[in-house]
Amino acid sequence: MKLTPWKTLVAGAAVILLANAVALTGVYLNRSGEAESRLVLTQRELGTPWGWGMARRENSGLALALNWRVSDASVGEYYGSGIGMNGGTPDWLDEARMVALGFDTAASAADQSNRRRLERQLPRDVLLVLELAGPVWQQALERARQNAARHEAALSVNADSKEFAAKAKRAQEQLKHEENVNSRLFAIDAGLDRAALRAKYPDRGRYLILKGTLRPRLVTQDKKTRLGGYLTALAVTRINVPHVLRPELEPALHSHRRTADNPGPRFEAVLAVGQRLEPWIESVLAAR
Repeated sequence: MKLTPWKTLVAGAAVILLANAVALTGVYLNRSGEAESRLVLTQRELGTPWGWGMARRENSGLALALNWRVSDASVGEYYGSGIGMNGGTPDWLDEARMVALGFDTAASAADQSNRRRLERQLPRDVLLVLELAGPVWQQALERARQNAARHEAALSVNADSKEFAAKAKRAQEQLKHEENVNSRLFAIDAGLDRAALRAKYPDRGRYLILKGTLRPRLVTQDKKTRLGGYLTALAVTRINVPHVLRPELEPALHSHRRTADNPGPRFEAVLAVGQRLEPWIESVLAAR
């Protein structure tokens, strides 16, 4: 059948309408019934994506990135700092957990060829549990305090050393970031059974369950190599902000860059997660 320009136009419009209908159906199914979880977040956990300042000149839409972290001891004294943002190798993701999540760990990590085979396994989709301002974040905050105190003590006995002064200054900056800037949202568990995870973490105002991606990774620490896992990404990396809520958020987002000494305007927003484990901005509680 020969397509005329009119038929081509009609066919294109039909495809667009169908795509929109599918998307709207997905949104309806996700937001039907009670939200799976509902957390109050700030600019520490909800930030503008990289390059947003330039992109917003060409795009009137607004989407926020969900900033989350992992607790990774392999980073040494920077354990608990900004390292591990939006991915990483958490301490709790050991070989037993990787087996439970469906990965083949039978090969020996000591053999070079088997090591490559272990790490070349395809990534898997899993369910991640994210905890807001809980014990894991408190531990990161305490580590930052201890690290700052340790470097300050070293400087006190090496007062003329520029090297020790620089390290002490950096440690203090890291502490301020942990107190005022860094995300308090940590990935603390992973599984395949949503009901089981929610039973284990019943507080829907502190724990998010979101879809994510995991791949195997060999971790060397203290001259020992073990099989772990690397959390690479969440299934949803950008969260669109409804137009009606933008006047509440934009004054904070358009302000000067926030720092540890000057966090800038703060906002609180309610992030809801629906039945399909897809998040959206439900409301803005405050902006100042």
